[in-house]
Amino acid sequence: MDISELVGSSEAQLSGIKSPEDLENFRIKYLGTKGLLKQASDQIKQIPVDQRRAYGQALNGAKESISAAYQQKKLEMASVPAVLTGIDVTEPGRIHCDPYRPGTLHVIQQTIDELTDLFGQMGFSVADGPELEDEFHNFEALNVPTDHPARHPLDNFYLEQLTGGAPRMLRSQTSSVQIRVLEKSKPPVRIIAPGRVYRPDTVDATHSFMFHQLEGLYVDRGVTMIDLKTCIDQFARAFFGASVKTRFRPSFFPFTEPSAEFDVLFTGDNGQNRWIELGGCGMVDPNVLTAVGIDPEMYSGFAFGLGVERIVMRRHGIADIRDLFENDIRFLTQF
Repeated sequence: MDISELVGSSEAQLSGIKSPEDLENFRIKYLGTKGLLKQASDQIKQIPVDQRRAYGQALNGAKESISAAYQQKKLEMASVPAVLTGIDVTEPGRIHCDPYRPGTLHVIQQTIDELTDLFGQMGFSVADGPELEDEFHNFEALNVPTDHPARHPLDNFYLEQLTGGAPRMLRSQTSSVQIRVLEKSKPPVRIIAPGRVYRPDTVDATHSFMFHQLEGLYVDRGVTMIDLKTCIDQFARAFFGASVKTRFRPSFFPFTEPSAEFDVLFTGDNGQNRWIELGGCGMVDPNVLTAVGIDPEMYSGFAFGLGVERIVMRRHGIADIRDLFENDIRFLTQF
């Protein structure tokens, strides 16, 4: 085999290669275990003894030359955008490949949207407030005294205080939105306030340092506990089914009087009924109305708060709240 002709043919073929498939075929043809260079090497036994040295040197030179040219071509093709080699990476996926699948809203946001629509049909509008709050809106105007345990620094995310500035914190409840709305709007007021809240709880299957609440507020002339009970019952039946049962249990909150926890009766996996707490509620305390300049002798109102994650977990049978925030696509695509 003429070594010089072998090198020349390899150069000619390599210059015309345009695709990775052709380059791989070139490698097999010239550099493979059964390629032309291997065949030329096997022929050395047929070369006269006095010519073998020169033949071997020429063959080694050919191997180095062809191998170097192959590697150079491989680097050049690797640096060329795929679109130039016949593959347009900007094109959408084909049906026979993995097709493009649009995402969906997170199950928490889906639930908030559904609750917003539900209460909207009951006449409630949506209000919003800052997540970074001051003590007046988060505590004082809500009738939470200075020595109340809920105000302890270990139970809140206080921010480093600027010199001479008032203490600031991440809000621990969406009730602060009630105050901001009542400061700017006079009765009648009927709002819901969905949003994130923060408390330094130890994370486990049922607790998180960040979660979502939906606060409700209705203030007008002649609002009574009957209106509150009717509102909660309508919500529960619309959201969980017409046959669902609810109950109020006496409780205490600084910003409502009287106060109650409201429960919904669910049937467990074992077929037994169980009361599950969904939130707190009550009639707005007169001190709260006074703090925002509303006459409690003329107006009354009720307020309630729902834990959104609690509703999501109960509705979808989710046992661990951490599943909602770990962003596992296998979990999220179920919703």
